Amino acid sequence: MILNHLMGLYTHPKQEWHTIEKNHEALKSSLSHVLLIALIPAVCSFISSVYIGWNPGVGDPLFLTQKSALFMSTGMYFGLIAGVFALAYLAYWMAKTFDANPTYTQALELASYTATPLFMVGLAALYPTLWFVMLVGLVGLTYSVYLLYAGVPIIMNIPEEKGFIYASSMVTAGLVLLVGLMASSVILWSLGFGPMYQ
Repeated sequence: MILNHLMGLYTHPKQEWHTIEKNHEALKSSLSHVLLIALIPAVCSFISSVYIGWNPGVGDPLFLTQKSALFMSTGMYFGLIAGVFALAYLAYWMAKTFDANPTYTQALELASYTATPLFMVGLAALYPTLWFVMLVGLVGLTYSVYLLYAGVPIIMNIPEEKGFIYASSMVTAGLVLLVGLMASSVILWSLGFGPMYQ
């Protein structure tokens, strides 16, 4: 089921959102989707940090110790999952403002499937050149935003005009969450949890 939705969201997103809306899944299905897809950036960044080396554009590639890369990849994995849950909670919380009445499972479906292209960008870490990862990341972010704007009116059962404002509010909240995750990383690094290079 997860892979069917995954392909559908890339090949015919609006129809796929309608399919997701008709056949609402159990919370377990959305949760398993998030847990599985969030592994992609975590595992790929671990492999590239330890075995391939990050190329910042000048100088030699940078390698992390296995322990440091494992710690950072684990933190990334749980941070991504927490971000999806926080975005789902925000979607659920904001719904009443836009005359929508979704369940938390619907909000989690919206957040998890919207985040999927961003998580798939993690595959780009297997070619760890900074400009390439940033370019692919921009494409993934753009597609995630498109999925959000396409999916909100369908999943939340509201008119497209309200859906546009609702989705714009979620994009803003998502950017705030992203900045919060980045700030948490900086704080952890300053407390001695930063990367250890080989």
